[in-house]
Amino acid sequence: MNSSTPYPHLFTPLDLGFTTLKNRAIMGSMHVGLEEERGGFDKLAAYFAERAEGGCALMVTGGVAPNTRGWLKPFGMKLTSKRQVKHHRLVTHAVHQADGKICLQILHAGRYGYHPFNVAPSAIKAPISPFKPSRLSHRQVKTTIKHFVRCAQLAQEADYDGIEIMGSEGYLINQFVAPRTNQRDDEWGGSFEHRIRFPLEIVRQTRLAVGPEFIIIFRLSMIDLVEGGSSWAEVVQLAQCLEEAGVTVINTGIGWHEARVPTIATLVPRGAFSEVTHRLKEHVNVPLITSNRINHPDVAEKLLKHGSADLISMARPFLADPDFMNKSQQGKADQINTCIGCNQACLDHAFELKRASCLVNPRACYEAELPILPAVSKAKSVAVVGAGPAGLSAATSAAELGHHVTLYEASDRIGGQFNLAKRIPGKEEFYETLRYFGRLIEERGVSLKLNTKVSAADLIEAGYDEVILATGIYPRQVSFKGAPEGKVVSYLDVLSGSVVIGSSAAIIGAGGIGFDVSEFLLKKERVDDLDRQNPPQVDLEAFLSEWGVDLGYEQGSGLTVAAPSTPKRTLYLLQRSQGKVGARLGKTTGWIHRAQLKHSGVEMLSEVSYERVDEQGLHIIHQGKARLLEVEHIVVCAGQLPNRDLYDELCEQNISTHLIGGADEAAELDAKRAIRQGYLCARSLSHS
Repeated sequence: MNSSTPYPHLFTPLDLGFTTLKNRAIMGSMHVGLEEERGGFDKLAAYFAERAEGGCALMVTGGVAPNTRGWLKPFGMKLTSKRQVKHHRLVTHAVHQADGKICLQILHAGRYGYHPFNVAPSAIKAPISPFKPSRLSHRQVKTTIKHFVRCAQLAQEADYDGIEIMGSEGYLINQFVAPRTNQRDDEWGGSFEHRIRFPLEIVRQTRLAVGPEFIIIFRLSMIDLVEGGSSWAEVVQLAQCLEEAGVTVINTGIGWHEARVPTIATLVPRGAFSEVTHRLKEHVNVPLITSNRINHPDVAEKLLKHGSADLISMARPFLADPDFMNKSQQGKADQINTCIGCNQACLDHAFELKRASCLVNPRACYEAELPILPAVSKAKSVAVVGAGPAGLSAATSAAELGHHVTLYEASDRIGGQFNLAKRIPGKEEFYETLRYFGRLIEERGVSLKLNTKVSAADLIEAGYDEVILATGIYPRQVSFKGAPEGKVVSYLDVLSGSVVIGSSAAIIGAGGIGFDVSEFLLKKERVDDLDRQNPPQVDLEAFLSEWGVDLGYEQGSGLTVAAPSTPKRTLYLLQRSQGKVGARLGKTTGWIHRAQLKHSGVEMLSEVSYERVDEQGLHIIHQGKARLLEVEHIVVCAGQLPNRDLYDELCEQNISTHLIGGADEAAELDAKRAIRQGYLCARSLSHS
């Protein structure tokens, strides 16, 4: 055990017999979109190499199809011929030069393939794909097994250290294992022994083909979270059979993509599902990897010390901070740029067929196009006005390049609207982002001026070379003539705690802010949130109860009846437009927010026009019919306007001035755009 670090278990090497992992951290598989881009392998090489240099012991690529029918999408990445090997070597050689190891994930999408020629054990359409699959014939099943083996051999030829066989999350192998999707009556279906023949044959034949000194990870679905999934006894039996068949390591998969249980979003407690990995350890002898919502070295160390797993898989945390492991080993965990589990730039981008990145790290997946710049030879004096996400990003990035930066903030703390966002249940991780930026301000020598409302005259008199305005937004006002005083309030009043909402409320505006306010009002407010330094702990038992998860597996698939909701208030969430309320929310998290509100009895109404407010409540026209909502308060979440009060005056005096964040575009609060814009603005100063 390495006792020279604050995390001795995390930094203990793991001997696999024929090779050794230098620590216990694995970067889990993520498909980031570079795989299909022109020049994508060069970009992938830079992306993976930076994380290997950051101390990650072993990385797993995004899913690579073993044949065309296994594509996730048309023209997705596949490894099917020797012609492709040389491209993959760009990646493997870059990783090895950085003292890392890398495995290729072989993923056959099965019925999840987003194309009309997908296949599955049975011709049963997936609820998340518009295409019904074709049933694999007996001959096609055997051919598919050969394609898995061929892909593994090509990966070995491309100098990968091993492969991961994707057998979870509802993809093809998982579809063979579960009766939900396997209704065959031949030797590949029916009994459990027949259903698991497909993955076992893949492992056996692959081990025979690649020899004993090649890592084979099998990603096993340890809790399906869908009806018709595996029982715990079946999970154990399959794991033992996989060990016998020749796997080196078993990884933990949690939930199918079609499951109606959140598994990786911010509201999921850290390490929430590690107990299933822990339970399996007594049944197998090969190392086990645990995964999902592990984003801090303290959590990883605790799980390893507790014996919950032998290895920790962290995927998005390495997007957020490639130096996660180096910082942990050096005792600098407070300088880690923590993954907040938002999914906005990673998974949402992937499902939109765009390149993934990271809300808190805009360089993620852009390492080749946005290399780390050297310090400037001639430093500029830079004023940044506003310490919200955009201003924090601009100020700390400019200081990193060697500029002399002064950051002005009118309030008594950094963070801007992040200080409101962190109060929303399920967004507690925003505390970590503010902690990170606070440390950067200290480390990079930014001069921070809190409680300072600076004027254009002040900035002009100081003679700054550059001024960056990150002054944020004004909430759009909605007035109702004759409304009783205090009955109509802004979301800022609610989230800041300056107004206490009664037992019922109507929320005008069903964008992201409207949903945030609804979730805030459904739970008991934590009045101390604005002054907390650390994120409050998310209650694991409450989460499992709310979403109907049974880690004890008393019923099949790990599901149980969700606990009834006891909301604090009666709420209505209203929008003017037609269509589903919340349709513009993130693809991977929007359904979660809608489900939470529905479970709590929130009435969500579209096609609403607002007539008047009186003592009785809010009078509306809903789909052509008059209706009274008898509520104590009306909360306005109807958009924002940019705060550009200083801009014109500075420009008139020929001061080089840049608008970023909400001050530039306030259509919808967007921290992803704000942080990226601040970072790019700071880089541009070195070339202006």
